[in-house]
Amino acid sequence: MSAENKKPVIICYGEILWDNLPADRMAGGAPVNVAYHLNHIGAESKLISRTGEDKAGAELVCFCSKIGLPTELIQFDELHDTGEVIGKVTDDHEMVYDILPHVAWDFIEFNPKYSLMASTADAFVFGSLAERNNESRETLLQILDSAKYKVFDVNLRPPHYTKETLQLLLSKTDLLKLNINELNVLTDWFCKPGTTEAGSISYLQQNFSIDEILLTKGSQGAVYYNREKATHGNACRVNVADTVGAGDAFLAAFLYKKLTGTSIPDALDYALALGAFVAGQTGACPAYTTPDLDKFIRQHLRDERLNKQ
Repeated sequence: MSAENKKPVIICYGEILWDNLPADRMAGGAPVNVAYHLNHIGAESKLISRTGEDKAGAELVCFCSKIGLPTELIQFDELHDTGEVIGKVTDDHEMVYDILPHVAWDFIEFNPKYSLMASTADAFVFGSLAERNNESRETLLQILDSAKYKVFDVNLRPPHYTKETLQLLLSKTDLLKLNINELNVLTDWFCKPGTTEAGSISYLQQNFSIDEILLTKGSQGAVYYNREKATHGNACRVNVADTVGAGDAFLAAFLYKKLTGTSIPDALDYALALGAFVAGQTGACPAYTTPDLDKFIRQHLRDERLNKQ
């Protein structure tokens, strides 16, 4: 089967939780958001996570079933509660989070079948948050030993990361996705003062053997770096409702397009469109169809043409 006709299989690993946001209580966690959008736009996604054996956990599993996410890889924990997050919106539309500690997704147990699945999947997506606890971190490291294509979605949430953990995860990464603020953190830790954006990217690629880096820059769009060149994509204009999950949608769209043989410039454009589409709505997993997204993209292209006249 050609790349264009193949339905990519992508495994997402990490936190599943309830986001208690100003507007509503919503199911969330970056791996859930990425898996949701992957399924929506045509991939086959799987989620490895863990909930408590409580009402909140049962509701999360029910949510996943309703949106079409397989639930057979979600573990249940008798000792720890389901994850909860308290989110607040700042004046510049950014979210700040209070992520409750010692919850079920901190204790994801290893299963050998996870490594087998990761070895055959087209991509394995992981972040830094679920590695704040030893058990989930050790499970991840065992899976990464077998994963074919390792995608690190940095997703820094202070204070739930350390320099040492990030160094370890970076050393196991094929594609690194991060935003400009996260790049600044890594630059402060690993590079000389005054290092440029391009210099920081080059350092990460050379010192951690990372072939691809995907950098999101808000209103300045995004840049894809491989070993040879940088490819820039322009942001879509949108009236922001909130930015929850916009980066997750961006990553899902880029991965899907890249793995189905789309050129990097077109994959970037599609990813930026989906990220903007999600930012224009409330919550990380708004209900939509691919025709809804296509309509949004067509309107964006019309607006761009009018602005250039």
